[in-house]
Amino acid sequence: MTVAACAALVERGDPDRFLATMAAPPEARARLFPLYAYNLEVARAPWVTREPLIAQMRLQWWQDAVAEVIEGKTPRLHEVMTPLADVIRSAALPGSVFATLVTARQWDIDGVAFADEEAVIAHIDRGAGSLAVLGALAMGASPDQETALREAAIAGGIANWFLAVPALEGLGRKPLAHATLAEVRNLADYGLGMLDRHARTDFGPAVPALRTGWRAKALLTQARADPQAVPDGRLGTSEFRRKFSLMRKVWSGRW
Repeated sequence: MTVAACAALVERGDPDRFLATMAAPPEARARLFPLYAYNLEVARAPWVTREPLIAQMRLQWWQDAVAEVIEGKTPRLHEVMTPLADVIRSAALPGSVFATLVTARQWDIDGVAFADEEAVIAHIDRGAGSLAVLGALAMGASPDQETALREAAIAGGIANWFLAVPALEGLGRKPLAHATLAEVRNLADYGLGMLDRHARTDFGPAVPALRTGWRAKALLTQARADPQAVPDGRLGTSEFRRKFSLMRKVWSGRW
């Protein structure tokens, strides 16, 4: 029940976040890996069963586990909850943001169609945005920055959503509201616009938490130029570019 166990979970289940976090200082890793491991556990909970009620019970277990820590109770015996409890307590992380992160996974259970592009963005924000906020707060960011943090993180969230589109469609889900190339371009433009808006925002200690979206600009630019790459599963860069672009961010101190 250590941070190392959480890191191993993230390495297997979320390679980009693992790589970005390993590029952060050790003290940042100790706070971020438990959060990212928690996110993975919550994200996979709806998919380990075909029974909606059981899936909801699994999500509730994770939400209750966090609520108990915030209430001062002894954390449940689990390889993720023990180190996560230390992060929650030391950073006074808000239960409301954890609850939003869990609520986002309801879509994985019921697969309700999105009404429009705004609904897609709102869903991505509940997941990726909430995780970014928790990571940033754990690193010492001010709660007053929540809106800016969510806006900055949405680009990475949209890029990751695009990467997941073929798999989600294969599971019978409809990850886009209209499933048109125009919608892909619009979402890519929205994410790129948020990157431009916050290009000069000083996020201070939150930078390691935001750096998990370091590939966003490249992936969204590719999606805007070639939207068919999203449903085709062709979105992506070479392994060399993936790692080198992260190192450039680290060397420059940017996210």
